[in-house]
Amino acid sequence: MAESKELLQVLWSGADVLRGKMDANEYKTYLLGLVFYKYLSDSYLSKVYDLLYDGVPESIEEAQRTYEEAMEGEDAKDLLEELQESLHYTLTPDMTYISMLKDAKNNSFHREKLQAAFNRIQESDELFNGLFDDVDLYSNRLGTGDQKQSTTISDLIKVLEAADLIHTKGDVLGNAYEYLIGQFASETGKKAGEFYTPHGPAQILCRIAMSGQENKKGLQVYDPCMGSGSLMLSCRNYSTEANYIKYYGQELMPSTYNLARMNMFLHGVLPENQHLRNGDTLDADWPTDEETEFDVVTMNPPYSAKWSAAEGFKQDERFMDYGGKLAPKSKADYAFLLHGFYHLKQTGTMAIVLPHGVLFRGAAEGTIRETLLQNGSIYAVIGLPANMFYNTSIPTCIIVLKKHREGRNVLFIDASQQYEKEKKQNEMKERHIDHVLELYNNRKTVEKEAYLASYEDIVANDFNLNIPRYVDTSEEEPEIDLRELTQNIKETDQAIKEGNRALLGMLKELSFNNDDTKEAVEEFIRVLEEV
Repeated sequence: MAESKELLQVLWSGADVLRGKMDANEYKTYLLGLVFYKYLSDSYLSKVYDLLYDGVPESIEEAQRTYEEAMEGEDAKDLLEELQESLHYTLTPDMTYISMLKDAKNNSFHREKLQAAFNRIQESDELFNGLFDDVDLYSNRLGTGDQKQSTTISDLIKVLEAADLIHTKGDVLGNAYEYLIGQFASETGKKAGEFYTPHGPAQILCRIAMSGQENKKGLQVYDPCMGSGSLMLSCRNYSTEANYIKYYGQELMPSTYNLARMNMFLHGVLPENQHLRNGDTLDADWPTDEETEFDVVTMNPPYSAKWSAAEGFKQDERFMDYGGKLAPKSKADYAFLLHGFYHLKQTGTMAIVLPHGVLFRGAAEGTIRETLLQNGSIYAVIGLPANMFYNTSIPTCIIVLKKHREGRNVLFIDASQQYEKEKKQNEMKERHIDHVLELYNNRKTVEKEAYLASYEDIVANDFNLNIPRYVDTSEEEPEIDLRELTQNIKETDQAIKEGNRALLGMLKELSFNNDDTKEAVEEFIRVLEEV
């Protein structure tokens, strides 16, 4: 844990170099990009040392010296081929982070050298195409002119020197990266919704989706609105075969897509297990060849987003079996839900976060919801606390879906009070998360917390899934004791009378300097005497 905290402090201190020059949504790109470049560079030198000496170098400087010597030898070409084969990229000795650091310390760093390293990595393999496109080393936000811009990047390189990435164990680095993403989400505010799902909802979502599939080898996880990839990667925490999970994800925003790709590498996900795509999930279906159905589907799509709802989508296999209706143009919530559900395996579980409106809105959404319920596809509905997400303060819910299960009952859980209030957001702590999972796994009615609704219950409610219809959290008003109330009124009335008498006594003892004041007070006395 100490190792983790030390790494977090070093990485986060890099933000201080950039804070004030640009907002958090912009400087996260630079910091996360530079951390990832250092990771690739240090991993590369560590691999070089391992290939030559079958071990881990004492320091990154030692690995750099080893590499420089090897590149002057006759086996340099074979070494580069081996590195390209195993890592999918190569760097010349002057393109490594440690080489950049040396220049930075000597005040001779030029951003062109770092750009050349970025280009080299991006051109090494399709896996890295455009990965550093958002890290604009020529932006005026870094300063005005070549020298100031190079100095800003140089300062950031020097701060990151203290981050030892080659001796970092397990998921510590990946978790540190996740921490940075969370910190940026807090500073960024509403824009954070594009790339971050808070810890509480994320853990509930993933634990539910992974339930019963923890020991499956070669598990396939899919998130068509993946953001930074955090939801998919959280599934690793609940798998006994985490190294064999295959990840399929799509993201609309190019910068966020690149963030997800970096996140995968920093969590040690092998290139062959990463299947990520930059594209519009609703516009054109993906994936459509090879693997198209997945064991786990996790989603936190943009809430009530607009989409085309074009007539042609009625013939789209994702949307065609729901009473001839499409999600409305102004609210794509059910379009995202149906897309994810279409890609779910018969034996899998899907969990999606959506606004409460999907539970009760009528028209086309009502028809889609009714069809899902008739098919037994909706397994559970969990109401989350308000103010959980950075991009909205409205309460949200998790809908859990399964295919071809026995029965059509639905478990409703009201978890709206399972939180602690923090500075900016409400937070679900581990005890809150565990309690929700306990209610979910027990699948029983618990007064004021959960209700297992039969299909008949749902039909009786006209397929309306609004949680208060099923989980009654209201408190009975205490009975009023009329005798006690009467006595209280009498006592109050007596106290008022006594107060008035005391006031009258004081007013009558007053003396006056002028007639106007005297008349006003006498009028006030007459009013009090009539009460």
